[in-house]
Amino acid sequence: MNPAPNLILIGPMGAGKTCIGRRLAERFTLDFVDADQAIVDSTGASIPAIFEHSGEAGFRQHERQVLHGLLDGHGQLISTGGGAVLDPDNRAAIARRGFVVYLRVSVPAQLDRLARDRGRPLLQRPDREQVLHEMAAARDPLYQSLADLTLDTDLYTPAEATAQLVLRLAAQWQRQETPE
Repeated sequence: MNPAPNLILIGPMGAGKTCIGRRLAERFTLDFVDADQAIVDSTGASIPAIFEHSGEAGFRQHERQVLHGLLDGHGQLISTGGGAVLDPDNRAAIARRGFVVYLRVSVPAQLDRLARDRGRPLLQRPDREQVLHEMAAARDPLYQSLADLTLDTDLYTPAEATAQLVLRLAAQWQRQETPE
């Protein structure tokens, strides 16, 4: 058992962190928090607007601030943005404050799932597949180093992935309650 106050989902875009995360949060009676939505809420700007005005570096600053604030809480399922693991301080905080589930997805599955998505700034290029391969090469080792549990989501519907995770989490994660 690995006790932790929060359940944290990491992985690339298109892995199912938000969809599966909502289902898992309900199943484990956790508060669901989408870190990207929390950034939008705190800044009052969309993620594409943040990238446009502040660049990726500016976005990552907002991400770090918001994520560290979220990680101070308890009883949450936090769905992180795909690049949150790039920051060493984020990785340390994630490892310290949560049981980490890596939702892995292949590049072909990402291309299929994100085919109509036009809201992801890092994919607003004609070479989407190459970009996804480059991100996977850089980020996969970071995801793997943080993961307490890994699930490949390619072959599962969100409901099936959730069912798999419920069984595995019941055996591997002990929710750490907040000290009163």
